[in-house]
Amino acid sequence: MKLCISATGPNLDSGVDSRFGRCRYFIFINPSSMEFESFENDSSGASGGAGVQSAKFVADNGAKAVITGNVGPKAYNALNAAGIEIITIEAGILVKEAVLNYQAGKYRPVTGATATEHSGIRG
Repeated sequence: MKLCISATGPNLDSGVDSRFGRCRYFIFINPSSMEFESFENDSSGASGGAGVQSAKFVADNGAKAVITGNVGPKAYNALNAAGIEIITIEAGILVKEAVLNYQAGKYRPVTGATATEHSGIRG
């Protein structure tokens, strides 16, 4: 199973980014092996549609769940339509700690957006 985490940096010692669509990096990780791949988020500077573009990137890369600080309504809808579980947690927690907490069942998926539209632009 592949997990995607919005992150402030490219490795497991980076913090979870408070934003989904405009996060700095996406880290795709296999929680069982802790093998991961990181990608700069090309949508972070988009003038519009960053959440939907990011959701498409995450879905195209095979993630089954996303961990992020917050998710806006358009990104939530796009991820939800792709069947991707969305979990929001406190930003700044280390990526590796978030993965361990996920494995331990400490997180629950959200049932709606946790940020307003365009809120990530100010981040």
